[in-house]
Amino acid sequence: MKGMVNLLTQRSPRPVTLVIMDGVGFREDELGNAVAAAFTPNLDTLLASCPYRLLNAHGTAVGLPSDSDMGNSEVGHNALGAGRLYPQGARLVNEAVQTGAIFEGNAWRRLVGYCFQHGATMHFIGLLSDGAVHSHIKHLEAMLDQLAFKEKLPRARVHILLDGRDVGATSALEYVSRLESRLQSLNAQAGVDYRIAGGGGRMKITMDRYEANWGMVELGWKTHVGAQGRRFASAEAAINAFRAEEPGIIDQDLPPFVIEDEAGNALGPIRDGDSVVFYNFRGDRAIEISRAFEEPDFSHFPRTPYPKVLYAGMMEYDTELHIPGNFLVEPPHIEHTLGEYLCSGNMRQMAISETQKYGHVTYFWNGNRSGKIDEKLEDYFEIASDIIPFEQRPWMKAADITDKTVEAILSKRYDFIRLNYPNGDMVGHTGVFSAARIAVETVDLCLGRLMAATRKAGGILLVTADHGNAEEMFEIDSKTHKPKLYPSGEIRAKTAHTLNPVWFIVFDPTGENSVEFNPKIAKPGLTNVAPTIMQLLGVEPPQIYDPPLLLFKQ
Repeated sequence: MKGMVNLLTQRSPRPVTLVIMDGVGFREDELGNAVAAAFTPNLDTLLASCPYRLLNAHGTAVGLPSDSDMGNSEVGHNALGAGRLYPQGARLVNEAVQTGAIFEGNAWRRLVGYCFQHGATMHFIGLLSDGAVHSHIKHLEAMLDQLAFKEKLPRARVHILLDGRDVGATSALEYVSRLESRLQSLNAQAGVDYRIAGGGGRMKITMDRYEANWGMVELGWKTHVGAQGRRFASAEAAINAFRAEEPGIIDQDLPPFVIEDEAGNALGPIRDGDSVVFYNFRGDRAIEISRAFEEPDFSHFPRTPYPKVLYAGMMEYDTELHIPGNFLVEPPHIEHTLGEYLCSGNMRQMAISETQKYGHVTYFWNGNRSGKIDEKLEDYFEIASDIIPFEQRPWMKAADITDKTVEAILSKRYDFIRLNYPNGDMVGHTGVFSAARIAVETVDLCLGRLMAATRKAGGILLVTADHGNAEEMFEIDSKTHKPKLYPSGEIRAKTAHTLNPVWFIVFDPTGENSVEFNPKIAKPGLTNVAPTIMQLLGVEPPQIYDPPLLLFKQ
């Protein structure tokens, strides 16, 4: 990257600070809108007095297959840091499945061959939904079809992680029924033995991220590998039992379960000689379970049992550390990120969030790259997240993030600071409206402190988000435009991300930059943010980037 940055003649105020209000989108309708319902005097002041524009943060604007695909934090931060569009996981896997390339690759051939060599079982572990954020059920179905009809492998087992986060909060049985029908059809038509082995809620087992709670992964290991846990005759029976025991529980929080046969034997423990596919395509919640299967020197929990298997992920979840060693689909290769350009221009940067989103402002922002780009020019700060249901503490670690960021702004040590407040997203996923409102108010309170520090330091503050969530907390009937209700009469909570745009606000209290948004950019999106940051830093954006958003007035 040396020599690739051209400095403009007019240097701008420092630092430029980017606030990512994770999961805080814009929606005019106030019904179920925790953002509109929240007391947000600082956000209101910014919107009343500063130039701003709405950005697309979902679908094709962030590299997903279609505009019916909700945005998510992974692709959102990729787009923010990359400055231009890259096809993302769901789209890449869709194409690989449609063309058959996924089944022609070496990884798939090795997995199948390993099973035949040992007379063993193929296991599939992953999120069972069509949310298309971490996985898609159609990818699992395509692999099962291929395995039964083309490969003619006699035995397979599926370990299901229940969603309720990227799809309806209590929609698990829809996907279980769909999968059970598919398995029964394959068993009847192809003469194979394919069944669900067990599973649990995604926020209870297996899908931890950023090493926030290795206990989740350990519990997943015991469930998937050791077949240890509460036994049921079917996944449906397990889900119904848990719901009866704890009314109101949502799918992501359902306890783990193991399916047993008529004789009381577990249907699918993972054993020596088996092959295992983790079929999620998104990386953050797939890395830890991949490490558990692959790392020889592993110390986070006792792997008992520890069978000798061949493991593969849907994608390479960490392209720098090469996790996992085997994967079915090539991930996007993101190069020349904003961080790289700024480092090549000798600019100091800081990134900060709490554990839940720390990897987003570092790993995903840097194009799925672990570690720093330049140790001398970058400081990354991780505030440890509390291990507690987010609706019980909706303020999370926002104050701690703000303390450190205010200190950094006033120090004038950095050219560019980026931070993520996870509250709108993590609390929004709980489906608890009152908690989501507090989460948004927490972020707003912190914005006020950042505005004051920016004013004192003579810097610039940019406020945006990676996708929507908290602004749409109810499932709305498309015909009546009223909330959907449970049989009990309670409003059906929406826990998934949204298709709504996000704000991009420019707060420049110095008055040194009189700016307006370029009207020629008809449909701006998150990819326009990186070149805009370069504008404000006095750096000429590279030609490979999407156009910057601003015009500078005389």
